[in-house]
This record gives sequence, structure tokens and C-alpha cells, in this order.
Amino acid sequence: MRTLPTLGAAGAAVLLTAAAAMQTAAATAAPTPPPAPKPQITDAAVDKAVARLDRTVEDMMRRTGVPGVSVAVVHDDEVVHIKGYGLRRTGESAKVGPDTVFQIASLSKPVSSTVVAGTLTGPQKWDDHTALPGFSLKDPWVTDHVTTADLFSHRSGLPDHAGDLLEDLGYDQSYILDHLRLEPLGPFRASYAYTNFGFTAAAEAVARAKGTSWQKLAADTLFKPAGMTRTSTEFSAFADSPDHAATHVKNPDGTWSPRFVRDPDAQAPAGGVSSTATDMARWLRLQLAGGTLDGKRIVPADTLARTHVPEIVTQPTNAVGTTSFYGLGWNVSYDGAGRTRLSHSGAFELGANTNVTMLPLEQLGIVVLTNGAPVGLPDAVALDFFDFAEHGKVTTDWLALAASAYAAALAPQGASTTDYAKPPADARPARDSAAYTGTYDNPYYGRATVTADDNGALTLGLGPGPLRFPLTHYDGDTFSFVTAGENAVGRTGVIFADGTLRVEYLDTEHLGTFTRQ
Repeated sequence: MRTLPTLGAAGAAVLLTAAAAMQTAAATAAPTPPPAPKPQITDAAVDKAVARLDRTVEDMMRRTGVPGVSVAVVHDDEVVHIKGYGLRRTGESAKVGPDTVFQIASLSKPVSSTVVAGTLTGPQKWDDHTALPGFSLKDPWVTDHVTTADLFSHRSGLPDHAGDLLEDLGYDQSYILDHLRLEPLGPFRASYAYTNFGFTAAAEAVARAKGTSWQKLAADTLFKPAGMTRTSTEFSAFADSPDHAATHVKNPDGTWSPRFVRDPDAQAPAGGVSSTATDMARWLRLQLAGGTLDGKRIVPADTLARTHVPEIVTQPTNAVGTTSFYGLGWNVSYDGAGRTRLSHSGAFELGANTNVTMLPLEQLGIVVLTNGAPVGLPDAVALDFFDFAEHGKVTTDWLALAASAYAAALAPQGASTTDYAKPPADARPARDSAAYTGTYDNPYYGRATVTADDNGALTLGLGPGPLRFPLTHYDGDTFSFVTAGENAVGRTGVIFADGTLRVEYLDTEHLGTFTRQ
């Protein structure tokens, strides 16, 4: 903040008089506010956009190979399209339908903000201090002042995806939330960084304040009253559903297979919801109707409306030259006509991708659920649908654009610049295995163990399980292993030095050094 020069009493009086005069002149000459935006999409235009959805979805499935998709469109409080496409699981014959249960990944966030909105007595309650017992951040002042709104809008100062690597290693929610206190902080309320576990901490605090669990709070506040009978925040409910869509990843040969299982219970409010197109259509109707559904008030209008308001800038200038914001569990933007556009995507690299997009002024929304790793299909379907509804034609190849955006956004964070698969020609030999074996400790990542088999081959153990990773020698005291989990980055380095080992991909925030015990 700049400091003004000292003016003295006379100078200050002159400045105040001038300021008052300018305020009076400004008030007198205040421009007329622009007219409120008006709906521009006709019923006929929506009908035409809906009529081509089958062809759009099927074409994008053909282009990407994504096995299964489910889509719902809501307009003027009616479900005008709902349909499943493709297979629940490759290699089997069961088809996706409107009631097939999908993991919705980070589309959980606007669902969870709806839950919290349903518990509050006024929009200002979003600004109450988040007081989850035992939860703290690195700066005590921030700990004492951080609010539900701060954590739901990713402006707490926690670094991007803080805690996600702990989840990959198998730590539970309690451990992860407790250890966020070791993460370095960016500027509080002045920086945006997407954090699943900051969001989760706030949601859990709301549930704790109500004397219940997050799972019960979500069911009692939203799912049951809204008739969302197949929606849950528990992985077991998804896995046990006889009509659920298995998660799929793309193989090197271009085919898709259900090779992984993603249990997101640790971050249930941020990414653990599972639902169906039928249930999500009911939620869309509730959102577009300001918290009512079938004539019944489910969520207070004012606390829900607060979720749709910008809280932090995410992109000062986005791809179309406007500003993008994040609200409370929602991406918020404004188009050239002044209309609010609300959206959120969900992505598990282990096999799920989803999108919801709404234009509240037009009373129009779409939700797209898929059982394939993120390649942009759900975003592209939504963008294509709204493009056609607004312009009567498609102005670009939205799938190509979305695929490119996802490829850039999901590029491995913390990937090594070293190709550990190719040791240098003059690589130095490793020392005897006893120089490396033992137990190492880290205040953030916990215990690491290095063991050797009868042939001296080393294995690194990480996490509470632990997960075990065979080490491959690279050069001298440097080894490598292939990472695993939602945030895998390929091969990463393990560097031994002076009684420590440093795991390269765990060290982006300088927390990845373990000390030998």
C-alpha cells in the first residue's frame, strides 16, 4: 500500500474540500445505470438445441471413446431432456440410463455449497469463522479469521490442491486436515488456489457445529427433502449401487478400461458425491428456482443466492476477454449481455469427468456425467448446447477446445525435468544398500521406510499402509520410482544425502525431505 505525503492541516483541508466537491459533482452527473439484462433464448431455440443433443453426445463419444454418458437439461422448471448413452462398464452389456449412479468428482462442490446454504439463517453467516476443532493454518491470525466463505471460494492462502498428495498416499481426512497447518500460505483473501481439503475443512466445520456428520447433514438438508434418492456423499453407496458406472481410463492403444477405483471419502464435501442425471436434474431445478422445488422451500433464497456471487478473481482476463470469478462452490462469469453464467466441472484422472452449466436468467441448465477420465467431453457438450441455443449454430469445435484446455490444466504438477528412465552414460554406482535402508521421518508426510531384498534391490514405503515403490538406480545416491494415484507424475526422483532422503514430487512446497531416525 502506498503512503500519501504529509500535507499539513491547511493542505488536508483543501484536499477534503476538493474531494467533497468532486463527490457532489459525481452524484449530480451520475450516469443512468444500464438496463437489466433480459432473457434472449426462446423456447423454440431451446427445443432445437435439445433436438440435436443425441447427435452431439454420440459424436463426441465416438471421437473420444468415452464409454458412458448421462445428460439432463432443465428449462423453465421442466426436465426437457434426460438420457443415458453407452455402457456402464466396458466389456459388459449393461447400458447407462438416467438413474445410473456416477461419481461426480468436483461437481460435488456446488452441491455441497447448496447443503451449507440450507443450514444458514442469512447470507452473512457465510462469513462466520470456520471453527473445526483442532484445525489450524500456518499463520495463527489467518486461523483465527478464516471463514466458511474463504475456504469455499479457495482464497484462504493454502497452496493449490493442498493435501491431495497426502490423500494419494492413503492418509485419512483427519490426518490431512490436521497437517494443512504445515502448508505455506499465500496472501489471505487476495490469492486464489483451488484446494479440496480447505473446502472440506469448512464443510466439516459446519456439520460439526450442527452436531452431526457431513454425510447426515447433506442427506437431511438436501438429498432427502429434494427427493435425490440415489445421491450420496459416501463411496460405499456408489460402489454398492447395482446400477453404477465404473470409472475408466484411456489405454495407450486408445481403448478404455476400468483399471482403477477412486475412493474420495477423505474429501467427501469437495469431491465425494455420487449421483444420477435424474437427481441432478432435481438439483438443477432447485438452483434455478432459488431454492424451491415442486412448490416446497428447500434452501433459503438469500443464502443460496450468495453462492452465485463472485468472491475472488480466478482469471483477470479469460479466453473470451472477460473476467472469471469463483463464488461459493461455483465458477462465476458474465457474458456480453450481462447475464450470469454459473458452471463447475469435475475430474478424476482415475476415471470420471462431469460438468454443470446454468444461465439463471434464461432458466436453463445442463448437467453431463461421464465414466471416463477427463478429456473434455462433458464441458464440450455443455458449451456446444448453449452455443447452439444462443446462436442457432455452433461457432467452434468445442470438443477440441475443451480437450486442449484439460490437457494443459491436468499436466502433471511436480513432474520432474529429469528423464529418470535414461540414466547418464557415466552414472556413478550406488553405495551398498545398507547406506540407504532404514526409517525416515517427515512432519508432513509421516514415516518413510527403505528396505532391501536379498539382492540389494531397494523399496521405498510411503504413507500409513504403506504404499511400496521399487526404487531404480539412476546416478550415485539418486534413485527413482513410478508414482501412483490421482496426482501421479510419472517417474520421480529420490535423492539420498547426509542422513536424509528427498522425494522430488512431494517437494513442490519444500515439504518433501525425510530425516533418518
